[in-house]
Amino acid sequence: MTQDSDQSKSVSLILGSGGARGLAHIGVIRWLEEHNYHIASISGSSMGALIGGVYAAGKLDEFENWFKTLTNTDILGLLDIAWDRSGLIKGDKLFSILKEMIGDPEIDSLPIRFTAVATDIEQEKEVWLQSGPMLEAIRASIALPMIFTPHLRQGRTLIDGGVLNPVPIAPTFRDHTDLKIAVNLGAKPAHIAKELLKTPAKNDGDASWLNSLSELFDDLKARFLSSKEKLETPFDWDVYEISNKAFDSMQNTIARQKLAAYPPDITIDIPRNACGMLEFTQVNQMVALGYQMAEQTLNHTNPTGLSNNE
Repeated sequence: MTQDSDQSKSVSLILGSGGARGLAHIGVIRWLEEHNYHIASISGSSMGALIGGVYAAGKLDEFENWFKTLTNTDILGLLDIAWDRSGLIKGDKLFSILKEMIGDPEIDSLPIRFTAVATDIEQEKEVWLQSGPMLEAIRASIALPMIFTPHLRQGRTLIDGGVLNPVPIAPTFRDHTDLKIAVNLGAKPAHIAKELLKTPAKNDGDASWLNSLSELFDDLKARFLSSKEKLETPFDWDVYEISNKAFDSMQNTIARQKLAAYPPDITIDIPRNACGMLEFTQVNQMVALGYQMAEQTLNHTNPTGLSNNE
């Protein structure tokens, strides 16, 4: 489909979960904006809820720039380690900074209809957060098991929306928009051409907070897997790698089922091997990949940078 430059199409945008691959959502949004699509509604799980909420609040530029330029000192001050059995990071300091950056608007006041999807772990139910403070809704939606502590909201214990619905299409069913476009972060593996990922560096050196985050998880692994605790095993993966891959596999399976049961008008597929769920150092590359996949999908061009690998 080629977009008519004189006529804007309204879009319900569904932003899936998938950790660091969710940075590709930024590239998709950039492409839609540049090609005269009007995003009237956003439904997101986990990283999709974070990117979608920031965009709905009109602060995507500020968020992206901040995401790329935080220093080691900044990140160490932001990550408030919980050190309890419910998760590693409380997230209070991180969301305090987000509040300073974008405010804390009520969802009802946003110019774009917004839904953050979370999971009620006790009731085993999907929860649509469509009112109340936006940052609180996002905090619940991104509560990735083992990483962020759960979020308590109105007596419910909420965790990552991707646990039950990694591609939340259903909240857009009543939208009166021209197109429903879903971004699936769990598409089948592909070879990613280097040309797709060439982007100029933006202060992404050793002081990047994303590098600090990777170092933090390495340190946490070392703490939990001390030499005294290690057992003889034929496997090369540690407990965190296994947990991440298991959660990723679960989300990808559910996403395929959701897309088959409730197909959107258009699905933009981000290969699940583009980067790992916690590889946040790939910010420039993932934004570029999201832009390219939107270009290829919405213009119906033949993909030149990707080839199926399974």
